[in-house]
Amino acid sequence: MLQSLAYLHDSELVARFQRRCGLVLVEAARHDRSRGRTRGTPVHNGEPRGGPQEGSRDHQDQNSNFKHKENGCAVSACSRPQYEVRNWPLHFLFLFSAGLGHEMFYITCLPCIHWSLDPFLCRRLVNMWTLVMYVGQVMKDTLKLPRPLSPPVVKLEPRIDAEYGLPSTHAMAATAISFTVLLSAPSRIQFQFEVGLLIALTLSALVCLSRLYTGMHSVLDVICGALISAVILFLTYPYWEAFDRFQLTSSVSPIAALTLPLLLSYTYPELDRYTTTRGDTTTILGAGAGCSVGYWVNQQLGQTFEPQGALPVPLPALTANALALGGARFLVGGAALLGTRLVVKAVSLQALYRWYGVPRSDGGARRRREIEVPYKFVTYTSVGLVNSILVNRVFILLGLL
Repeated sequence: MLQSLAYLHDSELVARFQRRCGLVLVEAARHDRSRGRTRGTPVHNGEPRGGPQEGSRDHQDQNSNFKHKENGCAVSACSRPQYEVRNWPLHFLFLFSAGLGHEMFYITCLPCIHWSLDPFLCRRLVNMWTLVMYVGQVMKDTLKLPRPLSPPVVKLEPRIDAEYGLPSTHAMAATAISFTVLLSAPSRIQFQFEVGLLIALTLSALVCLSRLYTGMHSVLDVICGALISAVILFLTYPYWEAFDRFQLTSSVSPIAALTLPLLLSYTYPELDRYTTTRGDTTTILGAGAGCSVGYWVNQQLGQTFEPQGALPVPLPALTANALALGGARFLVGGAALLGTRLVVKAVSLQALYRWYGVPRSDGGARRRREIEVPYKFVTYTSVGLVNSILVNRVFILLGLL
């Protein structure tokens, strides 16, 4: 058993998958050419173009090749392995699939379901996304299992290299989102279940495989992530309707929706160095809290924006007019959310810097828990509130809904 787990966690297994997909270390590519194989594409450095991304550290553990600085340059980062891409269609497919699992994608995509399809489905998805992401992030920083080593693996997302590996929260989110839609949609929207199942399996598989291709997770990380989400779905599914009633009708709901996520953000496991996991988790919890309060407010106001008529309703027809309205809602709603984020973030950071006597020039101050947690929580709670309460009402005023 332990031998099998060690095999699934082996970095060489990930590197082998990458090579099969056409992502090759420069050393391996040179070896291939010396044997007369076809020349690959131009060489890329593992560091993102434009230099180190925000979030790089002066000291990190075995999860990263970034060890220490010498003459202002991270020794291991400067010697980050270079790679060649030999299969561009697969490369772009897996990069796109990896993007489907990022927190910012869900914060951007889930509101579109609220605006253009069904707020009921959006609420279910936000609830499950918040739950599985919190569980996954806490498990990562509790188990503290490293990500694959580089070399032999090529790592395409160095920003999150300092985070721990198991479980893959991309795999968890993709599995939870896909199958929550599959389980919730039949009572709301008319569609063929077999087609929905095929789409759910395909999207989940693509996101899971993308984590191997990008070199950010082992096979064990991905399998555990998908299985943990499956267990959470199995355990919570019988209580979804009861939670819906509590969330929408209980007078305690908005209080619980704000206090519990804030408490979980402040009590997030402490590490011996900074990573982005606490901030990302606070972002998710804040967005979930704001949406939950917003859905409760809409229910009290008697305007939930849910589909009219007998359920399940037919899927909206993809006419030119429908696409134009959807695009307009995306632009207006996206601008509202982005504007909210920018304004609330700036105001909350200024207030916290002044409260703690921190100069604005101190770029590292926002990593401190007493600043990072409240500013991210307030910012994304505000984003969730604007998404669930305000945006649809603006659409009505503009004739977009």
